[in-house]
Amino acid sequence: MIKENILNALNKQINKEFYSAYLYLSMSAYAESLGLKGFAQWFKVQSQEELDHAMKIYSYVIERGGRVKLYAIEKPKNDWMSIIEVFEDGYKHEQLMTESINNLMDLAVSEKDYATVNFLQWFVNEQVEEEASFSEILDKLKLIGDDKRGLFMLDKDLGQRVYTSPITEKI
Repeated sequence: MIKENILNALNKQINKEFYSAYLYLSMSAYAESLGLKGFAQWFKVQSQEELDHAMKIYSYVIERGGRVKLYAIEKPKNDWMSIIEVFEDGYKHEQLMTESINNLMDLAVSEKDYATVNFLQWFVNEQVEEEASFSEILDKLKLIGDDKRGLFMLDKDLGQRVYTSPITEKI
């Protein structure tokens, strides 16, 4: 049976993951409004990945004998000044998510819940990838600056991203 404090923290993390999906869907809608369909596609895939993260935790909680509790999802930001600002906000958000996962890991270690430590290691690794992805695109956007051709090329490149369902591992 999972300890109550870890269960509560995991339930809060589920909410954060659902919020992330909601935020990235809002970012996708903003990109669509600018005619940046490739950026919009990239964010749709990002949103789907965040839903997968939430469901991964959801399944783990149930498997450990806990009860999932869902909370209200905060309204995400809907307007930005530029696509660069969108990625700056996305990068900051991923840094907050990394901090949240690290706090969960600290809790699991302090409680000697090694099953949860093992489970969370996937998320630790995933956050390295998430931050790097946002940082890389943000760097490209800064290099492009006001060059519309560069933005068009990056939009085309990002539009190639497709969602692939992760291989479900037995937890």
